[in-house]
Amino acid sequence: MLQYLITHFSDFQLACIGTFILHESVFFLSGFPFIFLERRGYLSKYKIQAKTNTPAAQEKCITRLLLYHFFVNFPVMLLSYPVFKFMGMRSSLPLPSWYFQEHMLLGKLLTSEHILFQRTVNVTSVVIACVLAVPDYILLSGFRYATPFGLTSEYAHPAEILFLGFATIVGPAITGPHLMTLWLWMVFRVLETVEAHSGYHFPWSPSNFIPLYGGSDFHDYHHRLLYTKSGNYSSTFVYMDWLFGTDTGYRKLKALTTAEADGKRM
Repeated sequence: MLQYLITHFSDFQLACIGTFILHESVFFLSGFPFIFLERRGYLSKYKIQAKTNTPAAQEKCITRLLLYHFFVNFPVMLLSYPVFKFMGMRSSLPLPSWYFQEHMLLGKLLTSEHILFQRTVNVTSVVIACVLAVPDYILLSGFRYATPFGLTSEYAHPAEILFLGFATIVGPAITGPHLMTLWLWMVFRVLETVEAHSGYHFPWSPSNFIPLYGGSDFHDYHHRLLYTKSGNYSSTFVYMDWLFGTDTGYRKLKALTTAEADGKRM
């Protein structure tokens, strides 16, 4: 497959157009099922919040996502190609070893949840939005959903999208890996964040098996605090929330919920 791609397409086409197509495919194909589940009411016993989004709210999200992806993300990808080449990214054979890719992906994952950076992103995005007088976006909460579904994971102001997109690709750009490593990292991050915003907590959710993994149940609390944004910033590993004490409210709520459930069983 890779041999076919590098034979028929240039590095520029693969790094920019190929990456964009891959991102859009993975993002929308993994996000649409949660819209279907919510509208049909299937698997409602696994839904974290009883509240549901209206079809109009979901369609508004999809429309803005398409606009932002094609008119913000895609141009930025095209303009970023010289930077990637300068950093040493390549698409040619041979592929890096699985050992190298696994350790690189794990390192990026463990360092991608830095709360201070996420807080900086939030504050910076608000400042930019206010300066530009963006309609209906005085606070980030104006672009948030209190009841998230998969596609809301990338529903934000373009300024925030740019900052978060930078955070996602800066690691691969600096380390100068193979394009395949970037693609693997991007696919993983898209699937991870869609799951975290799905609004569902299934028995097979990763947080049930992976220690310190937040997932949908943990991150959903962040969206329920729509106007305060006072906790649960992480969507993958939660160690930074624990270190900074930003998960206190969530822990108290879980303790109360568990106590109430135990009381009903007695």
